[in-house]
Amino acid sequence: MPRRNAPPLSPGTEMPPSAPPFLPRESRLDMPGQALKGDARKDPPEASRPRYLLLRRAFILLATLAMTAIAADQMYLVLSVSSLTLLEGAILVLFVAMFAWIAFSFANAFTGFVLTLSGPDTSLGIDPRAPLPELHHRHALLVPTYNENPARLFARLQATWESIADTRQGNGFDVFVLSDTTDPAIWINEEEQYLALIARIPSGRIFYRHRRDNVARKAGNIGDWVTRFGGAYESMVILDADSLMTGDAVVRLASALERHPEVALVQTLPVIVNGTSVFARLQQFAGRLYGPMLARGIAWWFGTESNYWGHNAAIRVKAFAAHAGLPELTGRKPFGGHILSHDFVEAALMRRGGWAVVMAPSLPGSYEETPPSITEFAARDRRWCQGNLQHLKVLPARGLHPVSRLHFLIGIGAYITAPMWLVFLIIGILISLQAHFIRPEYFPKGFTLFPVWPAEDPIRAAYVFGATMGMLILPKLLAMIATLVRGGERRSFGGGIRLIAGVIVEIVLSALIAPSMMVFQSSAVFSVLAGRDSGWQVQRRDDGSLPFAELMHRYGPLTLVGLILAAAAYAVSFSLFLWMTPVTIGLSLAMPLAALTARKGLGPVMVAPEERTPPAVLVRANTLATELGATETPIAEMLRRRTEVTDAHLSQLAPPPPHRPGDIDRDLVIAKARLAEFDSLDQAMALLSAREKRSILSDPDAFRSLMALARK
Repeated sequence: MPRRNAPPLSPGTEMPPSAPPFLPRESRLDMPGQALKGDARKDPPEASRPRYLLLRRAFILLATLAMTAIAADQMYLVLSVSSLTLLEGAILVLFVAMFAWIAFSFANAFTGFVLTLSGPDTSLGIDPRAPLPELHHRHALLVPTYNENPARLFARLQATWESIADTRQGNGFDVFVLSDTTDPAIWINEEEQYLALIARIPSGRIFYRHRRDNVARKAGNIGDWVTRFGGAYESMVILDADSLMTGDAVVRLASALERHPEVALVQTLPVIVNGTSVFARLQQFAGRLYGPMLARGIAWWFGTESNYWGHNAAIRVKAFAAHAGLPELTGRKPFGGHILSHDFVEAALMRRGGWAVVMAPSLPGSYEETPPSITEFAARDRRWCQGNLQHLKVLPARGLHPVSRLHFLIGIGAYITAPMWLVFLIIGILISLQAHFIRPEYFPKGFTLFPVWPAEDPIRAAYVFGATMGMLILPKLLAMIATLVRGGERRSFGGGIRLIAGVIVEIVLSALIAPSMMVFQSSAVFSVLAGRDSGWQVQRRDDGSLPFAELMHRYGPLTLVGLILAAAAYAVSFSLFLWMTPVTIGLSLAMPLAALTARKGLGPVMVAPEERTPPAVLVRANTLATELGATETPIAEMLRRRTEVTDAHLSQLAPPPPHRPGDIDRDLVIAKARLAEFDSLDQAMALLSAREKRSILSDPDAFRSLMALARK
């Protein structure tokens, strides 16, 4: 059987006999763009919906409303001992809005706590304890990548593929690495790693495609694959570049779609692994302990209107092609243009088209990594902030299910609440300053028999504050209790004492980091509202440390603000100083916290199960990453030796796309002109810009010229 078929070559390009084609035959599938003012909503078959779904949603809604109403009443009594001032009214409105968010999260967490104690979720027949089902259709495993470390990328891919092969159902899957990489060196090394992979696994159907122009980013990357190859597959399991999955999980996801023809998407709960820095281990511990319980809660009432998180999920290809073609939003960036947080929108559009979107919160074997530091986390968060705020333009779309709209509101609220907390704190300070410096009017103008005492109820205020903090912390304690009472889970965290210690450390560190994240998220929201685009930055995954100068630049102002706020609050009153302590301590320690949490540590305290007993697929991926990490070859060396990599690269270059008169690739024109001026390959590598190198690697004639220069 021939391994692959290549795209057509440009005229005059000879394909070296040793160079394998990178892609299979195309199986095209139409993927029309969807209009936000599109068709009315269709509903999936009633039999696919969980029982009592409306009652489940009513419980969450009523519980949220009841807790918020009680808190609002108590806060009103705190503030209205005399009468509400304008500032106090603003405080009340902000408090009610933010408490509703807390109450909603608490209702989900409590529901998840009860469900976790009742046993694993087996919706759609996805039961990890049951025998592995047989597959009857072809499926694809897609790995989109953008300037990621090639050795680690292909190590994770090989480990996942080997795990699939161990299920004896590897013949049902084709694997595609979908590269949007723009860095020339990473691009060539991706191809080197790919050729080495197919040499190690000659029986696997593993393919590689690099896009010449990464239009629409990840959504465009996936869409390009669907239109070119999607017709040959029942489903696609999508991984991120830092994702890892067991073959058991992949097969069960694909089988669920085969057995339930009304379902378009099944989303797993990815578990964070490979955390080495304090910050990454903090995220890893928290996600592993709290995440499953919270996921059970939301999956219980999401039902067939669940959400999609962009990776570690299985999607029915025909449903995605028919309904998930994203429109380009009108207006300028950051709100206009291509949709950044495409996953929420794709799920909502497939649900609008009559397909069920569900979660599999209890399916193990789904993993991902996390940024190594507060700095890297905030950079990624900035991009997510822009993408979620873009959804303001999608919210009015016709035909969306109310729960799909709620997903958008939850995503928006995750960022809007940060500036709300910031404004809440500022107004609280202003009220304290007003009480301290402005002389009260006991007998205002007009007739009154009794003086007006401008005071709040401090005892009730303490109760409200304590109840609010308790509702923030209680979900973490519920997750801890749910783990302690289950022997296997308790032991997987290193025992009860270590688990309790880990929760205490996590709560303290998260509380200290929270003020800095509040400032970063508020800054991100204001930046998006001011019209600044986040771009598409490459994520750092291994090292989050910063040199002292950059640490001072990023976190010095936060530390200074924290110290000034603490001193000012103490000067006004000791009670204000105590009230501000949760914020001022975190801000004052922003710089040392950022430095310390980017370092390795916390090993003996916060231990996740995947650290104590790593799954086989994770051990294999990490071993391969170490072995492959030293195999990267510089481009210049490959060009001089004319290796299989350079031959294969040339063979898979398609002719430049047709362009209109006057539409010129300036980087390519300049690069070709500069190539004619160079005397050596070293000179070319030193003087060409990254964009020019990429344009040369994308053009067959220019690449041949570069190879000729290497032979001088």
